[in-house]
Amino acid sequence: MSYSLNSTLLLTILLAVGLFFFLRASSKDRTTLVEISSSQQPVKVLNGLCEWLNLRGWKQTGGDFEQRILIFKGQVVSSKFLAIFLGLLGGFGSCALGLVIIQIYPELGWWPIFLGLIGGPLSGIVYFKKSAREEKFELRLINENDNDSTFMRLRAHRDELISLENELGEKLQLKSDGSLFKTPI
Repeated sequence: MSYSLNSTLLLTILLAVGLFFFLRASSKDRTTLVEISSSQQPVKVLNGLCEWLNLRGWKQTGGDFEQRILIFKGQVVSSKFLAIFLGLLGGFGSCALGLVIIQIYPELGWWPIFLGLIGGPLSGIVYFKKSAREEKFELRLINENDNDSTFMRLRAHRDELISLENELGEKLQLKSDGSLFKTPI
């Protein structure tokens, strides 16, 4: 086996590993906990948050009055475009792996090319199934009394918390530690 075939096989396998980790990351739980404060009254802030969540498709499913918790649930749907795109990438990547295998083991004939018929649909199906899930948005009021300021602890998907801070930050005078806008790298 020549040096160029070895390096081509290695690069092809690395591309397959990259696709695997991308599929895994697309279905990873990114639930984050953040504390938010506001100079407005808790009733006004809670009404604004509940209205915003309802407009985005979240449904209030429960809560605990004594612990001052509200729980919302929502359904995350898979992107059909991304499922098709990942299916195509998986198919082309599997065909590329098949071509490399043909170069290394020519006695197999053209059969390794059919890896594309397995890798393509498998990539799209894995993404489509794993990324569709139910998510929770948990809101806990930390204030002990209904004074002029609000302190809350929110637990939800990181992207949803970023949207909340971007869209309602000025309107409800929300302040957090800014950790949502920092990259983990």
